[in-house]
Amino acid sequence: MNSEVKVFEDKMKKTISVLQQDLSSIRAGRANPAILDKVMVDYYGTPTPIQQMAAVSVSEARILIIQPWDKSTIGPIEKAILKSDIGINPNNDGNVIRIAFPQPTEERRKELCKEAHKIAEDSKVAIRAIRRDANDKFKAMKKKSEITEDDLKDLEKDIQTLTDNFIKDIDKLEAAKEKEILEI
Repeated sequence: MNSEVKVFEDKMKKTISVLQQDLSSIRAGRANPAILDKVMVDYYGTPTPIQQMAAVSVSEARILIIQPWDKSTIGPIEKAILKSDIGINPNNDGNVIRIAFPQPTEERRKELCKEAHKIAEDSKVAIRAIRRDANDKFKAMKKKSEITEDDLKDLEKDIQTLTDNFIKDIDKLEAAKEKEILEI
């Protein structure tokens, strides 16, 4: 029976990893290379992530440096950043691209916290949907007499325990992100 629960546990783990990616893409006023993860550059007709075309590093707390390996790609990288929805203008000096992250206002910080909360709530909904799918599968197995009533109760209890643990993890990740956003 553990293999049945393991399948749903893996799905829940994937939901957590997606949450972590989504939370890392929220700009908290600090330079974070993860903000560029979703930005694709048109490189000879192929959408390519910036990290595959350049070295991305943090030089100061609020400045991100992008140093392309091929200097001819500075223009396309700059265009891709401008087209993206990160809302920051890059500065190009011919060799590197600098992105300065402004200090967010208190109002903007509250908006970012709301955004983080919404992403976390969506993840909780996904976890609960996985729990529902698991319980439906276990009930179907019981109906086909593949498992006993006691097995069904044990499996439902295991899935509920997993769900509770993953919801706690989501709450911890959300609290950490909110703390990061509200930090001055």
